Amino acid sequence: MKLRNCANWLISDCKNMLQKVEEPQKTTPTGPLCVDLDGTLINSDTLYELIFALIKRNPLWIFFLPVWLMRGKSQLKEEIANRVELDVSTLPYNGEFLEYLKSEKARGRKLILVTATHEATANAVATHLGLFDEVMASNKHINLRGKAKAAALVERYGEGGFDYAGNDASDIKIWEKAQNAIVVSPDAKALKWHGSQQGDARLFDQPKPTIKTYLKAMRIHQWLKNSLIFVPLVLDHRIFEIEVIANAYLAFIAFGLCASSVYLLNDLIDLPIDRKHSKKRNRPLAAGTIPIKHGVIMMVSLLVLSFALSLTLHIDFTLTLLIYYAATLSYSLYLKSTLLVDIMTLAGLYTIRIIAGGEATGTDISSWLLAFSVFFFFSLALVKRFVELSDMDENATRATTGRGYRKIDIETIGQSGIASAFASVLVLALYIDSAEVKALYTYPRMIWLLCPLVLYIIVRIWILARRGEMDDDPVVFIMSDWRSQIMVAAGVALMVFATLY
Repeated sequence: MKLRNCANWLISDCKNMLQKVEEPQKTTPTGPLCVDLDGTLINSDTLYELIFALIKRNPLWIFFLPVWLMRGKSQLKEEIANRVELDVSTLPYNGEFLEYLKSEKARGRKLILVTATHEATANAVATHLGLFDEVMASNKHINLRGKAKAAALVERYGEGGFDYAGNDASDIKIWEKAQNAIVVSPDAKALKWHGSQQGDARLFDQPKPTIKTYLKAMRIHQWLKNSLIFVPLVLDHRIFEIEVIANAYLAFIAFGLCASSVYLLNDLIDLPIDRKHSKKRNRPLAAGTIPIKHGVIMMVSLLVLSFALSLTLHIDFTLTLLIYYAATLSYSLYLKSTLLVDIMTLAGLYTIRIIAGGEATGTDISSWLLAFSVFFFFSLALVKRFVELSDMDENATRATTGRGYRKIDIETIGQSGIASAFASVLVLALYIDSAEVKALYTYPRMIWLLCPLVLYIIVRIWILARRGEMDDDPVVFIMSDWRSQIMVAAGVALMVFATLY
């Protein structure tokens, strides 16, 4: 009996000792955890997001930005915040780090959102998440970043009286004043600093963007649409002229670079809307896999390269490229939300590529080709809107979709698209019977078979769209779909045989 009591006493004593060892790990941390917002809690930069939201509301505000900035960055943020606000529910939050904050909150940890973001946006984020006990943010008097943030935290909590989670070089000054450093999605300098701490700083890292990610942001697959630049050469039988082909390839690249620059601008302006879309939310800028700053740098660099390359060709090509850029810029900023005007603009942008091909190579473009392209591409632009309307919610509005259409418009869009498709084939038929064709081809009647080939391509596209099987841009679809490729190859063969017959 005594032996049993002794054993029970030893077991009880061991349990008490183990509890004492574990107790320090379960106790509530004494210091608050201060958390940065941009690049840390979210994979984005709210200042850039607010700037592009302001530009989308009224592009003329862009001229006021330098004036506000000259008064100081805090004043810039104040002026922008007074005019626009972000939908913080759509921001790309850092999932892994957010879960860590929730676990710390559950342990009773005091969480403070400390950010250079304007206080209006910071308060909105704190309210949305419901995690933070307090918010310290920039206002019209102070830009809470770097030294200013470090000084504010030391003044409130004392040096070493807080933990801090940040992400970039400006946070190093704050980590050095904190008790514990938490490094989240670091830039190069922050990562180097973390490495020098010999494991004392906790790291929440994320995969860095690759070349493939940047190419995806550029929508490099959309460059296929620039193949329209080669159409005037093919129709004018100049495909064996080396200099002409070289100029066409330069024009192709210049248009691709310019288009990618506009795609990036479009994505930057549409960040809140894209994040609500089932597919567009995965775009690199919307998902936060590419920093917004990188997107801005790419946008400007690609545009400069595009026009620099265009200057190596005829000046008329540069002017055409300038018109294309102005039209796409207008489309991104305003026209894409305007009923029917957006579709007409898209059709015009496709036709401009054909005109650019003629200007770059000195090839005359017939009015027949322009008439055909207007009707044909108007139909394809309607396909694009038809697909978007098919995916649209019944209660969707312009505010949520960024478009001027409603679900009820889908039948009108479909009927108009099919009618335009048949109109393009009628123009083609009239062209085949024209004097231009008789002068170019030995046996022009042979190319009458182009009409059913074009009908097959475009009617099939509409069938797939109605079935919900059309996910890509219809022009890109034609150039990548093997059945459409067969029809195009057959059409080229017909024109070759009609020439050589």
